[in-house]
Amino acid sequence: MASRVHVIGAGLAGLSAAVAVAESGRPVAVYEAGQAAGGRCRSYFDRELGCRIDNGNHLVLSGNGAVLGYLRRIGAEQTLIGPGEPLFPFLDRRSGQRWVLRLNRGRVPWWVLDPHRRVPGSRWFDYLGLLAVFGARDGASVAEVLGANRLFRPLFAPLAIAALNTEAEHGSAALFASVVKETLLAGGAACLPLYPREGLSESFVDPALAFLAARGAELFFGRRITRLVVESQRVTALGTTGEAIALGADDQMVLAVPPWIAAELLPGMTVPDQFAPILNIHFRVQADAAPAGFVGIIGGVAEWIFAKKEVVSVTISAANRLVDQPAETIAASVWPDVAAALELSGPMPPYRVVKEKRATFAATPAQNRRRPGPRIGVSNLALAGDWTATGLPGTIEGAIRSGETAARLLMNPV
Repeated sequence: MASRVHVIGAGLAGLSAAVAVAESGRPVAVYEAGQAAGGRCRSYFDRELGCRIDNGNHLVLSGNGAVLGYLRRIGAEQTLIGPGEPLFPFLDRRSGQRWVLRLNRGRVPWWVLDPHRRVPGSRWFDYLGLLAVFGARDGASVAEVLGANRLFRPLFAPLAIAALNTEAEHGSAALFASVVKETLLAGGAACLPLYPREGLSESFVDPALAFLAARGAELFFGRRITRLVVESQRVTALGTTGEAIALGADDQMVLAVPPWIAAELLPGMTVPDQFAPILNIHFRVQADAAPAGFVGIIGGVAEWIFAKKEVVSVTISAANRLVDQPAETIAASVWPDVAAALELSGPMPPYRVVKEKRATFAATPAQNRRRPGPRIGVSNLALAGDWTATGLPGTIEGAIRSGETAARLLMNPV
């Protein structure tokens, strides 16, 4: 029998690793402590709202190659939809002004020459200022590098906060540069907005589980791994709340769990230890967010508003200032932004506030230096997760890329 790969954790990093292993024809077993796969990227039925919701909102861009490759492998690429153009609508709550950032598809950004395609009041050469992130000194923040540019408030800061889940005053300019390189700098064809037609689970999770099951993978839910038995720099057994799982002589494993759990299982390993919250507020109301399906908010409480099939969902990144407030206070502060953006009237509808207090690692220069690589000196183990050293901030793209990297390193050791 071929050696087995044991994947600990069924978030997107773990699922992408398991899919890569199963695709190669090797046996794989996936262990998930919870009762559902997907981690911070999944859907569920909310009894209070009486409908299915996502636990968060994730906007994919067409330049996210690892995401689209993963969806292609599991047969789910067609489950993403979007406006079909690289456009991003915004509303400034202070001035009431609306605009749509409209990129051209080619790599040469001629769109900055057209006043109707760019931020009102901006000049074409203001956009060249974004290139400064590529020459920033080590340890510089986004605000240090871009804060003096007139586009900082209406464009650069919102994009940086969305990408880093960290305030621009503290967020790493180097990590933001890595996102810019793979999207804006690659041209509008890499910036087409995409999001699930139905829900996160229907796109990212359920097709992956079906793919794994069809290839004979073993899936264990409610199976928490409590200890790794390491002997002679090799994992020989997995401790669980039940009977221990012995690894075969040639078995390997991918550890795809949150960093605080990884640090418990592998004492002494350096991992990020500061985190940033994300708030998602779901309102049970139907609305139209033409032309893109979402709206970015400048100068409000909400940051991104998505109009979905049965709900309107709001995302607030780096929500340290709000996360400890009562749900009703948060919803009441966000609803005026939603009503203004989508031109809704009447009282606030039923809502659900979802708090992810440790949604991602804090994408600061100091925390970025704490991210370990996929190999840490244990011969049959590789790490995966958006918190590992992917070169990207804590994103879906980074999570999926890390899982595929871990699988590749185990199956093709140097």
